Amino acid sequence: MKTVQVAALGAGRMGRGIAHAFAYAGHEVWLVDAKPREPEAARQLEADARREIAASLVTLAELGVFDAALIPAMLARVRFAARDAAPAVLAQTDVLFEGVPEVLDAKREAFAFACQHLRADALLASTTSTMLSTELAGCVTHPARFLNAHWLNPAYLIPLVEVSPHPGTDPAATQRLCDLLAAIGKQPVLCQAAPGYIVPRLQALLMNEAARMVEQGVATPEDIDRAVRYGFGPRFASMGIVEFIDFGGLDILYYASHYLAKALDDSCRAPPAIVDRYMAEGRAGLRAGKGFFDWSAVDAAAYRREVMQRQLALLKQLGMVPAPGGAKSP
Repeated sequence: MKTVQVAALGAGRMGRGIAHAFAYAGHEVWLVDAKPREPEAARQLEADARREIAASLVTLAELGVFDAALIPAMLARVRFAARDAAPAVLAQTDVLFEGVPEVLDAKREAFAFACQHLRADALLASTTSTMLSTELAGCVTHPARFLNAHWLNPAYLIPLVEVSPHPGTDPAATQRLCDLLAAIGKQPVLCQAAPGYIVPRLQALLMNEAARMVEQGVATPEDIDRAVRYGFGPRFASMGIVEFIDFGGLDILYYASHYLAKALDDSCRAPPAIVDRYMAEGRAGLRAGKGFFDWSAVDAAAYRREVMQRQLALLKQLGMVPAPGGAKSP
């Protein structure tokens, strides 16, 4: 991939995480301050940002991720532009990530400022976690180059980036952004402009249910977290939720959901229509040859073995595989 000038508009937590990610991957990246400040305040912001990025890099090096001797070169790739220097930087930017506070007026102001100076072919991506690309597209010029790119914190560590174009986004712009993210080791996933994207929507359900179980006395916070760490977490980290449905069978989800809806007197627990429809069509998952995925050409035995390998690799890494009992002492 040719050299791409990347910038983050907003030098707060998200901007710093993005700068860290690109600098670590070998890219020069600009942190652009979105707010007018006195020179001393701008210098202090830059110092704070550099100190935070350096601390994160040191921690990763101490944990054995890479050689600490590389840190100075990584930090040298992070450039800083105060508001008065931003126009010249933005004019040369190929991809800009907006990361100002989650306030619509702040977003509008940031986009208006950026669009005065960005080239028409520069990609512009908001990192918002609460607003939709359809809501923000009207705030930018050349909306065909605009989309959302939701990074999960810490942005430099978590691989996932949820990419959410709006109906007017040029598909080529979406592909350019996904290619860039993949090139620095990220895992971009596409989702429609829908509240909560993918992860926050799933996450909110899970966290609220955990809090509800504590409230109802179902289990202690400690046992709920233990259940997630030793059961829920490893299974879904090694498989994914939709794959897991097909692996176990849609019938399990179907019957369990209907039972919970009745037992808890909560219609929200009932399965969505797609599960009922797939059951009626015989699309019960892996053993039926089709569910959410098409399994007709998959060697089921080999696939199950592959799943076990994935799970064992994760459990070994986490130190969760017990030694066999009855082994003789050496």
